Amino acid sequence: MSSDARLAAGGETPQVRRGRKFDQVLAGARDVFLAHGFEGASVDDIARAAGVSKATLYSYFPDKRLLFSEVASCECCRQADHAMTVIDASAPPREVLEHCGRQFLSFILSKFGQSIFRICVAEADRFPDLGRQFYNSGPAVMHAAVRDYLQEAVGRGELEIEDFDLAADQFAELCKADLWPRMIFNVSTEFEPEAIDRVILGAVETFMARYGAKG
Repeated sequence: MSSDARLAAGGETPQVRRGRKFDQVLAGARDVFLAHGFEGASVDDIARAAGVSKATLYSYFPDKRLLFSEVASCECCRQADHAMTVIDASAPPREVLEHCGRQFLSFILSKFGQSIFRICVAEADRFPDLGRQFYNSGPAVMHAAVRDYLQEAVGRGELEIEDFDLAADQFAELCKADLWPRMIFNVSTEFEPEAIDRVILGAVETFMARYGAKG
């Protein structure tokens, strides 16, 4: 019986095993998942990209979902860490918000970002911790970084905000307008830079109209 079948039958969740080639397997899987998403990535392709046998790959990750989960968590952390390192806490809100918006939108519109969303929705019943794991490793980190910046900007008198968590969430939702729903429902698969500019700049202007200092 496959690991997926065991899970469906109520068996124990397969465990990840770390070892000498763990990072090698993870790097190969990352390349394949980023290029092809979850459904399009075959175990053969991942093993080939990682330079290991299928037996070695399965010894570390007995289930492709576990491998995807590990890669996705690492990628979310990498994206969040990168965004945080380039946030200049002393820069004006328009500049910081535009940068954060572009980082966020670039990730959620990517093939890999779409795969994360789709598998979290599709496997919500069987893998209830999957969505929480992804959220805590990426979006929650980015949310905290934006919230902390907003507090700094309010302290300088550049913004007027009472509920910082709500404001950070509202900005993220503004950045998803139009493009993200169209991609989720396969209305469009890619967007021109002008379309992305339209959404991000519109998000910044809308946010500043609501929260920009009036005095």
